[in-house]
Amino acid sequence: MRWIHLGIVVLFATIMLVFGLQNREIITMDFLGFSVRAPHALMAVVFYLLGALTGGSLFALLKNSVAGAKVSNA
Repeated sequence: MRWIHLGIVVLFATIMLVFGLQNREIITMDFLGFSVRAPHALMAVVFYLLGALTGGSLFALLKNSVAGAKVSNA
């Protein structure tokens, strides 16, 4: 099982490397008066990490809320 996991990690890392090399052009993002110019791959990674962070935080908040509700009802 460890080899399968390692293979998946290596495959994902390779795909991300290829993505980064193929998407080096500079893009401009405008949001609420702010403007950012950065490589396309960098913007994708930043927004992926922001999504993972907020999604993980929301999941933890909901998990704690459900656990708290179970304790209150007992």
